[in-house]
Amino acid sequence: MKLSREMSNDGRFVRQPNRFTDPLGPPEPGRYRLYASYACPWAQRVLIVRKLLRLEDLLDVTIVDPIRDEKGWRVPGGDPEYLSELYHATDPGYTGRYTVPAIWDSRDGRIVTNDFPRITLDLETSWGTSPDLYPERLRPDIDIMNDRLYHGLNNAVYEAGFARDQQAYEEAVARVFSTLDTLEVRLSGSEFLFDTLTDSDVRLYTTLARFDAVYYAHFKCSVRRLVDHPALWAYARRLYAIPAFRETTDFDQIKRHYYITQTNINPTRIVPVGPEIDWSL
Repeated sequence: MKLSREMSNDGRFVRQPNRFTDPLGPPEPGRYRLYASYACPWAQRVLIVRKLLRLEDLLDVTIVDPIRDEKGWRVPGGDPEYLSELYHATDPGYTGRYTVPAIWDSRDGRIVTNDFPRITLDLETSWGTSPDLYPERLRPDIDIMNDRLYHGLNNAVYEAGFARDQQAYEEAVARVFSTLDTLEVRLSGSEFLFDTLTDSDVRLYTTLARFDAVYYAHFKCSVRRLVDHPALWAYARRLYAIPAFRETTDFDQIKRHYYITQTNINPTRIVPVGPEIDWSL
């Protein structure tokens, strides 16, 4: 894991930019393949949207092994053996981390995108429209919400977990719980973040699903647990009851990935038992 390249001089985690950012072409069976991990929140977003929009016949998927090593994500029994081979086939000079989600274009023989903020939006606007997860009337508000979620929660948990400076850590944790408090109020009287299920709910869910199992202890986001936020906890379980969310949530892979792979935080690679949480409604 080349995390040192994403650390600032003052001990802050600064996520690398996405290298491949071309938009997806029109849907074409057999052309595109999604490489994803059940462990990764950014990749789970795409897996959820793929199921919600019923795109399984248009977008093939390969699930990588949750235990990543110095070569990156391994493709179980696959060709290539590692996702990194596709990165280098697309850009021989690539030196960053090999991230999921990534979408391979088999016709052109290249990764067309690993731009996780855009992939779901492209699928929602160009590939499938039912349910409408990015309705035109809400797009400005969804874009604002997605930006707030990213900086205040989705990425902020990583900024806390990877921080190498006390002040950087505390600032990130403060953002995480300020955002959770705001969302708790917003969801106290609402089923979803807006008046219908949207892309923003997908983005929030994947962080909430990992919060108590990983981020609370492993990333030291330990002010409060998800289950200590009544409205957010009820909201997370409502989403989990939807098959596209539940069937792409694998707590075993999530825990093994973070606790075994991120030895800079957990050098013993011991995977904790629990927490015992009932996600059913």
